Amino acid sequence: MSVHITNAGDTIMDALQELLETEAIKKLRVQYSHYFDGQLLDELVDLFTDDAVCEFGPDYGGDWVGKEQIRANFATYLESEGPVHGVMHVTTNPLIRIVDAQTAHGRWYLLDLRTTEGVENPLILFGIYDDLYTKVDGRWLIHRTRIDFLWPKRDYVGPRTVPQEE
Repeated sequence: MSVHITNAGDTIMDALQELLETEAIKKLRVQYSHYFDGQLLDELVDLFTDDAVCEFGPDYGGDWVGKEQIRANFATYLESEGPVHGVMHVTTNPLIRIVDAQTAHGRWYLLDLRTTEGVENPLILFGIYDDLYTKVDGRWLIHRTRIDFLWPKRDYVGPRTVPQEE
């Protein structure tokens, strides 16, 4: 969302609205981590648009298209994750751009850690989430998410091309 200078009051309101939208998207990504790691499948799937796509690459089942497939695949992964919070998806360094009133793009660093007792190496992977968000009925949801894997196996695509607001 660009800031158009028409007068000082409008500029402040545009900046405030952009900050509020950005914080709502940050909350969405944090909820994703908590719900995934807390094995709260219904709450996790509710964070996605009906036509969402998870682009997780061939090592993680390829593209998961639509809520039904997203639910089924997350359910499979949650069964193998061990105890609640046996894995932690730590997301940091958010880089969020509001494209327009209904669309945003975000990139987040991901540190995926195993937290169960006795594990020799807690590091699972390092990556970067690359997300497209859509606002539906006043609520930001994940429309597309991809992981650029950095370690232990590198599969880096880079930032997706997102049109600029007109």
